[in-house]
Amino acid sequence: MNIGLFFKGLLVGFLIATPVGPTGVLCIQRTLNKGKLHGIVSGLGAASADAIYGFIAAFGLTFISNFLVKEQPWLRLVGGIFLCYMGARVLLSKSEKRATPEDGASYVRDYVSAFILTFTNPTTFLAFAAAFAGLGLVSLIEHHIAALLLVAGVFVGSGLWWLILSGITATFLGKLLYTRPAWLNKISGIIIIAFGLFVLLTLIT
Repeated sequence: MNIGLFFKGLLVGFLIATPVGPTGVLCIQRTLNKGKLHGIVSGLGAASADAIYGFIAAFGLTFISNFLVKEQPWLRLVGGIFLCYMGARVLLSKSEKRATPEDGASYVRDYVSAFILTFTNPTTFLAFAAAFAGLGLVSLIEHHIAALLLVAGVFVGSGLWWLILSGITATFLGKLLYTRPAWLNKISGIIIIAFGLFVLLTLIT
């Protein structure tokens, strides 16, 4: 039963991470612009945020879940502004692929920014809560170890998607777009800004 929860969590994490949103665009841009490892690290930041939301949903932390639902407008405001900020940075950035030596700080920045980008989207929590409830997973959790296995599955499933996305991007698009980094940054930045503006517009509609 516990091992089954891990694989069910893996499936949920993979499927929720799959839709290509702003984090996906950022992961693709960093993979092409800076290298596959940067895309993977960014994806792990997103997977960590997914795991936290999965943790809240799996353990039924009512206070936190109620806070996330109640404070959605503020979280969307922060998320929308951060999206616009990240989009502007990407839009104005130059190609960094093999241009500068690798350093740990750059990977940390990639991880943290992707984490914030995903964590400030409260609909991610709602998606996990709906998925767990729909699959009847919460009722199968009898102790903390089972819940932790479910959350571990979410992290692995989400991380697996980002690994696949970075690998596919580097393999099939790397050579095609490597000579056009300026176009890549402009298109990616515009898309991310568009996501941010859309999130902000939902606050007034």
